[in-house]
Amino acid sequence: MPRPTSDVRAFEARATDADLDDLRARLAAARLPEAETVHGPRRWDQGVPLADLAEVVDYWRTGYDWRAFEARLDRIGQFRTTIDELGIHFLHRRSARADATPLLLTHGWPGSIAEFVDVVDDLADPEDADAPAFHVVVPSLPGFGYSDKPATTGWGTEKIAAAWVDLMGRLGYRRFAAHGGDWGGNITTVLAGRFPAHVLGIHTTFAAGPPGLSTAGLTALERTWTEETHDFWHHRAAYAKQQATRPQTIGYALVDSPVGLLAWILDKFAEWSDTEDSPFERISRDRVLDDVTLYWLTRSGASAARIYYESHNSLDPELRVDVPAAISMYPRDIEKCPRPWAQERYRQIVRWRAPEAGGHFPSLEVPGYFVEDLRAGLAAVLAADR
Repeated sequence: MPRPTSDVRAFEARATDADLDDLRARLAAARLPEAETVHGPRRWDQGVPLADLAEVVDYWRTGYDWRAFEARLDRIGQFRTTIDELGIHFLHRRSARADATPLLLTHGWPGSIAEFVDVVDDLADPEDADAPAFHVVVPSLPGFGYSDKPATTGWGTEKIAAAWVDLMGRLGYRRFAAHGGDWGGNITTVLAGRFPAHVLGIHTTFAAGPPGLSTAGLTALERTWTEETHDFWHHRAAYAKQQATRPQTIGYALVDSPVGLLAWILDKFAEWSDTEDSPFERISRDRVLDDVTLYWLTRSGASAARIYYESHNSLDPELRVDVPAAISMYPRDIEKCPRPWAQERYRQIVRWRAPEAGGHFPSLEVPGYFVEDLRAGLAAVLAADR
């Protein structure tokens, strides 16, 4: 395998004590609105309930340990490189196995590299010797986390996909497998469609068929999926329209107020997870706060929102994926694509799953299942590529 290039540099994340003190001071001085006017089963209908937010704010200020998350990132391995004049941050965990396959994991919004820290070790060095192993690479999207913030337009999903090919090449991985959900799923689709010579195959929790397909012939469950997706985009996607049209405007609040940032992101963890009430039924407060604090300390609320400005509704309707694809549609995800529609874009689906539990953040909600499903999907992909 080729050696990594010298353009890749080791990196350590270290927030200053002053920044952490400032965060706690802002949390202590937060001005909160009155409580919502809905109660009981509908108490999240107007957004994050006051009591829930106040509880998380108090824990963020008095109990949460950011230094523990920094240490976890260091144990995995952090690096930066410059691609097209933009600094890109990424995690890189090489497997001890000689037969390991390079694997690129791409996050979305309001996620980050924090989505994958709990699964990297299991993917790199599985306890079962018969399970596939992977050299895992987890980049921070441009404008997210410790990657640089683009100063010009143009950093949409197409350019990001091209940058990921460059990144993997610098690590010595000319061909690799890829996984993603949300924007990461979109980018993974673009990677597979535009750069098939470099992509062994993909696993994704996001599959988008070409526009204008008929519901004729769909199963009852698939029709329900299309109805739920339609309802989401017509009644619950104001955040996407805001970030696609006015990311700078919402960005001031997200960069200036930690409570505003927390509410903006926590709302999505709650609504998009497979839970009955609170997102903390499946995801720990620490994992949510790892993600939110990363946004806060890197001041990336505005720059991350701009991926919607750059790429909202931009997936090429003519794009086709011919490399092997494994697709999983989690039941509480916000977009679920019927298999007949997916097959119009992904021409070689080698494994299709509709899990019984999980939502938009499966690596955090059902991490054990997520790892096994990802392994099985990629095993099918790699077998088809031979």
